[in-house]
Amino acid sequence: MRGLARTAIALLGAIALAPAASADVSITVDKTAQRMSVSVDGEERYSWPVSTGTAGYATPTGAFTPVRLAREHYSREWDNAPMPHSIFFTPDGHAIHGSPATGRLGMPASHGCVRLSPAHASTLFDLVQAAGPDRTRIEVTGVEPIGTGLAGGYGTGRSFRGLTNFDPMAAGIMSDGRGTRQGPELRRHP
Repeated sequence: MRGLARTAIALLGAIALAPAASADVSITVDKTAQRMSVSVDGEERYSWPVSTGTAGYATPTGAFTPVRLAREHYSREWDNAPMPHSIFFTPDGHAIHGSPATGRLGMPASHGCVRLSPAHASTLFDLVQAAGPDRTRIEVTGVEPIGTGLAGGYGTGRSFRGLTNFDPMAAGIMSDGRGTRQGPELRRHP
């Protein structure tokens, strides 16, 4: 009987000292919609607007696992810009992090990172830290919205007037080569 009691006590002690099972965290970033959804154990808990990379600074697509967490980080590459609650997911330094530029959330605005509001970044950071990087999956899907693929394109103040003021009658195949129109109103036969 003593042997059985010792075994039971040893089992209960092992169960009590065993680490609590952590949740599986799934983070999905949709670049096309500029939204992030966060699920815990298969149940969606959060949906937030994000900002991904602008023209020339694409956010990589694919499936990732966090490689490093940093509660406070400053970018050495981008003028010491604050990146609070950073969850780095590529060896090149791409991260999900908080940003004070909340007015730009919902549209591409970063140098390749995934930006969140500071409060949402803090919530996500705590969730990933509790679960652990090995229990967290980050999936980035979609493409940058139309216009962001043009160097200096939509939203940057660049003028596109040169694309719309072409007159095929004055230049191109309908002209006489001297820049004069060759339409029917200019053809007069004596």
